[in-house]
Amino acid sequence: MSIIKLKNVSKFYRNKNTISSGFNKINLELDMGEFVTITGESGSGKSTLLNVISGLDSYEEGEMYINGEETSHYTESDYEEYRRKYIGNIFQHFNLVNSYTVFENVELVLLLNGYNRSEIRPKVLDILKTVGLTKYKNTKASKLSGGQKQRVAIARALAKDTPIIVADEPTGNLDVQSAKSIMKLLKEISQNKLVVIVTHNYEQVEEYTTRKISMHDGKIIEDKHISSYQKCLPVEVAYKDLTKKNKLMLGFRNAFNIKTKFLLLFFIYFFLTFIVFSEYSSLRKTEFDASLTGYNNYFTDRRIERVVLKKSDATPFREEDYKKIENIENIESTFKNDTLLDVIVSIENNDMYIAGDIKPLSSLDKVDSGNMPKNKNEIVLAGSEDSYFFLFYDKELINKETDLILDNRSESIDRIKITGLKYREGDGHTFYVSDDILEKARLGTNKNYSNTELSIEKDTFTEEDSRIQYRIEPSSKVEKGTAYIFNELNMYCNDFSCQNKKLKLDVDNIYYKSNLELLVKNTITKDNVKELLGVKIEDTIGKIYINEEDYKTLYDKGNYQISVFLKDIKKSDETLASLQKEGYETYSLKNNLVNPSQDVQGLINMMRLIVFGIATGSLFFISYVIIKIILKSRNIYFSTIRILGATKKTACDLLNIELLVDIHLAYLIFTTLTLFVKSGAIHNKFIMDMVSFFTFKDYLMIYIILIVMSLLISNRYSHKLFKSSAMSTYREEV
Repeated sequence: MSIIKLKNVSKFYRNKNTISSGFNKINLELDMGEFVTITGESGSGKSTLLNVISGLDSYEEGEMYINGEETSHYTESDYEEYRRKYIGNIFQHFNLVNSYTVFENVELVLLLNGYNRSEIRPKVLDILKTVGLTKYKNTKASKLSGGQKQRVAIARALAKDTPIIVADEPTGNLDVQSAKSIMKLLKEISQNKLVVIVTHNYEQVEEYTTRKISMHDGKIIEDKHISSYQKCLPVEVAYKDLTKKNKLMLGFRNAFNIKTKFLLLFFIYFFLTFIVFSEYSSLRKTEFDASLTGYNNYFTDRRIERVVLKKSDATPFREEDYKKIENIENIESTFKNDTLLDVIVSIENNDMYIAGDIKPLSSLDKVDSGNMPKNKNEIVLAGSEDSYFFLFYDKELINKETDLILDNRSESIDRIKITGLKYREGDGHTFYVSDDILEKARLGTNKNYSNTELSIEKDTFTEEDSRIQYRIEPSSKVEKGTAYIFNELNMYCNDFSCQNKKLKLDVDNIYYKSNLELLVKNTITKDNVKELLGVKIEDTIGKIYINEEDYKTLYDKGNYQISVFLKDIKKSDETLASLQKEGYETYSLKNNLVNPSQDVQGLINMMRLIVFGIATGSLFFISYVIIKIILKSRNIYFSTIRILGATKKTACDLLNIELLVDIHLAYLIFTTLTLFVKSGAIHNKFIMDMVSFFTFKDYLMIYIILIVMSLLISNRYSHKLFKSSAMSTYREEV
């Protein structure tokens, strides 16, 4: 059985509205062991016939058999497999990879056929010795003479070790001596193969030929057996796919082997990376600015740098917690008495009502009017010099004595005296008070945030109970373990007297529960109030007085909630992640702002995303056009490796890897530059503004965008490059 058989095979070319014939009604059988020469003038169809035999071109009519198998149904992938399995090509123009060395050119065909690199080297060196190129193994193909290049092409065909070797004008560009040497070498390797040569110079190959086929005008006009040959059976080559490891190696090699191409692609990808960073940064900055607008009604201190913390295990904060938090990057300060940040205190007297926040006196260095406090019940009032009270009541305010009221509950923290005024910009007022008053305010706030249940004998009362209203007050004049009650409470005890009865207080809030049993020692009346407490009877209405230490036992169990303030709000997400990693639950005021125009803002954000998508799409097409021009020089490389046995998928993968290397390098260099800028090692305001609020997620998102863009560019180019047969791709410009 002939290894190749053509039965009435015709090849036509279509060009717009015209059809031309490559060859017509060819009948031909070729056997293993033959050295076949096809001759004829230019345009006779000899090269077209060779391309059909080698599977580089398809045919339109008739049937071609390979080892008895019909091929008219073959797809491009079937032809790829056929070329890998049967065909070794030697071209007139060599089709070497000029940027590869001699060794790498021969190695390439073995890599494409699934050999491991460990078994490739000895095989390649042995073949190079056979063709007399050992000393040129590390020489770039571009540096070789014509005869040397043709020897590399023959070595490549030898390395593939297929049953059929086809050569198109193998001596066309060589001098007489080089041509004779090449033909002698081809004859030597044809003993167990089918060698088919196309030439217009039959005299050069006559002494080696076993069979001469002459063509004219697309037809065989002569088929003459010149000499006998030893028939043999084809030996199928066992081949595998290019390994993943070798695919990566080839992709990396291709990325760097042509310096000009690499630099151009790197520049384009670096510019692409820069533009994507800029566009994404603009989008994120706009979103970030929008996230800072809004309000939060749950807190008085609404600074967006504030983060409220509690421990995940619901235990109070300890000294080691504060140290751990202070060591976290981007923490400006820690406020342990967190509840005081949201306390509103006020003074009220006749027609004067002034409310504001409360701060430690230690944070104030001087006053603008009056004197700094000397006693613990003396305070400084701060506000705008142009405010109503400061303009018209400044003299009355200084040395004024009044009650400092907590949270508009008409509960006096302490009797205070205003000794000085501090002028500042902005609205609102601030009361600068001693640590003693701060402590009273803190405990009072803790009490206000707690539910206190009172039990005496068989009755239990809550703070919302309609039968009686009560408040717990601390007093240094009450003995520890005892309580002074207001007179109305006696009606709920036997004999209308609670004297020496046990009184139980149960405290419950979001963080802890506490209880205390006390002995009722006295009932407050107008007759004993002065002696017992030193206050007026009207000030004791509904109040139960207990010792200060007992009061702390109920309402001072440590700090279960604190606040920290951030140095840089742009790094808030990173800081929150660090705090959460250390075991703290976080509530960021920046992330919990209510925006009245949220729906409108959502629509605006969607429009920004659409604009970003359009800009990115435009950037993709611009980049594609430029990269397409740069990659035109790679057309011959990719069509060559397909001719040598690479599948479309392999060629696409190699192009993907080549471009991915460039985009990764551009991304890593630009990202490293931004990180140096963020760390302060390099000063560049433009880049700092661009990435100052970037987190890992932002870098990851840009990375994904760039990788997707690179793959789309590569796949779009591959689709156009590999849309037709390998030979058509070789001939055409993409």
